[in-house]
Amino acid sequence: MLADAQKKSVAAPSSLVYDTLLYNGMHWRNIGPWRGGRSLAVAGVTDQPNVYYFGATGGGVWKTNDAGQTWLCISDSTFHSSSVGAIAVAPGDPNILYVGMGETEMRSNVSFGDGVYKSVDAGRTWKHIGLEKTYAISTIIVHPTNPDIVYASCMGKIFGTNAERGLYRSKDGGKSWERILYKNDSTGSISVVFDPSNPRTVYASLWQSCRNPWSLNDGGKGSGLYKSVDGGDTWKDISQYPGLPVGLLGKIMLSTTPAQAEIIYACVENENGGIFRSNDRGEHWTRTTDDRNLRKRPWYFSTILADPQNANVIWCLNVQLWKSTNGGTSFVAMPNRHGDLHDIWINPKDPKKMILGDDGGACVSNDGGANYTELNIPTAQFYHVNLDNDFPYHVYGAQQDNSSIRIAGATDENSIGKNDWYPAAGGESGYIVPDPDNTDITFGGAYDGYLTMYNKKTNQSREISVWPEQNPGHGSNERKYRFNWTAPLMFSQHDSKTLYTTSQFVHRSHDKGNSWEIISPDLTRHDPKTMNASGGPITKDNTGAEAYANIFAFAESPIKQGVFWTGSDDGLIYVSKDDGKNWTNVTPKVLGDYALISIIDPGHFDLGTCYVAANRYKADDTKPYLLKTTDYGATWKLITNGIAEGDYTRAIREDPNKKGMLYAGKY
Repeated sequence: MLADAQKKSVAAPSSLVYDTLLYNGMHWRNIGPWRGGRSLAVAGVTDQPNVYYFGATGGGVWKTNDAGQTWLCISDSTFHSSSVGAIAVAPGDPNILYVGMGETEMRSNVSFGDGVYKSVDAGRTWKHIGLEKTYAISTIIVHPTNPDIVYASCMGKIFGTNAERGLYRSKDGGKSWERILYKNDSTGSISVVFDPSNPRTVYASLWQSCRNPWSLNDGGKGSGLYKSVDGGDTWKDISQYPGLPVGLLGKIMLSTTPAQAEIIYACVENENGGIFRSNDRGEHWTRTTDDRNLRKRPWYFSTILADPQNANVIWCLNVQLWKSTNGGTSFVAMPNRHGDLHDIWINPKDPKKMILGDDGGACVSNDGGANYTELNIPTAQFYHVNLDNDFPYHVYGAQQDNSSIRIAGATDENSIGKNDWYPAAGGESGYIVPDPDNTDITFGGAYDGYLTMYNKKTNQSREISVWPEQNPGHGSNERKYRFNWTAPLMFSQHDSKTLYTTSQFVHRSHDKGNSWEIISPDLTRHDPKTMNASGGPITKDNTGAEAYANIFAFAESPIKQGVFWTGSDDGLIYVSKDDGKNWTNVTPKVLGDYALISIIDPGHFDLGTCYVAANRYKADDTKPYLLKTTDYGATWKLITNGIAEGDYTRAIREDPNKKGMLYAGKY
């Protein structure tokens, strides 16, 4: 995101000309923090026990040659997309890597991929090898002796239907692909594994699932479990074989083990789901446990892996890391660096050597999971960024599945280190803003409207929420105030004690959060069909990120106090010119229905001017939507010339010092 800076603008002479030598040498620099973000894909090299790879959900592919002590990004120069869904090292040639792009652990804010990349020199160089329309790839497996034979499980579009879903196979190292298992345009492939004793026997699962702007649809008649004994030329549906649960199926993750090739494990989403085991290559099954800890939010987790040397040792990944030593009958929670675990790889020749991928990045263990390397990898995902007016300035943000942060923009030392940042107010998802009168004090948000103030000097924190109750597990129709996961929070640029936040209403405090008033009606579409509990038909999904029909973007004019603009996550734009007494719907027709109004930026030079960044990718429309008005929203102009058709837009900012200079953030 571009910085949500709240600085008063100073107009620069429009005729000023800069010598290009002054800025040709400018370049991006990484200021940290050095802590990891979400990872869905990890892999290692069997005969090179210190070499591992992991994929970040916004940071590409990383490699370590020293078992996780140091990491290097090896994909920046080549990859078009940055969210990695799958990594596989060819067992027959460790120089050959296949990487599948796009996120299949389908949060409401996942990023798309652009197919498969391949390296034949251990990650030094890469080539794109197709499947670009599959959007999200969850699993890649490579034949144990022939690195040209590769399978890719492709979920397809998360926010729409598409015919390119399914399980694909290449016999020529990715030069060409054939789809070998397919159900319909709303069902993708999620897991695929070999029989360790015979790679012509392959097991795969299909998962019918997708999202729209307000809900997750998880599970359906398309979901199922399949087996092939001819390398994928033909398939048999084994979903209803004895012992497997009857009824509607959802996500199914699979594991086999070289320790006993006839054993298959499956983590099955179903009303009567759980961990299932087959001792005869899928002909008969037994549910070993129905423990709910192993299948919380199964659409987000569910990875299962059997130890390569002991078939009775099983690892299950969920909010916690779980291990069984008795074939899945019981599990115990295991230590690890971070919660919300997504992927695991264990060295087949030495099971004590392993790597985990979770919401904190990737960590390596050399002792079977007793100890792990640090998560000090700069792949953190931030929802919003803010600045203060200190010199040197500080940067503020909230990291996904971690704390908020205040970090120095520059220091007198050789680097910006841990002494230069600390957790500020708020939590993982909200806006973080400094007190305009004292930057030792920060105000921050988290999910469900939770707001706090933190004083670094006194180390005191207190809650300043508009409403004291939170609503996990409830739909938007049951919430008194519908706060977005990343609800706006900002100070007035005209009064340092006035603070704003938004639910479906605009809330204002004149005393820095000690008390609040509502200064607007409901400024959302609040369509009842969009406000029910999210999820189903098998598993609900109401952690807070799914709260819908709320104000996602808010801004006050930097020119005149009391001129407000709002944008909702269900597609409406409002303006008030009289301090919130009256509000006018000025939504442009070009946005259609249910656009997400991502950023609103009122003009710094002309009072009636406002810029809007919106997107409709959750409605399967990836066109960019950047708009400008010069008459308080009476008319709008689309200003996307130069932005590619499929690059949907998230942010727009006007340079506060140079009229006409705009900055945009896109996918």
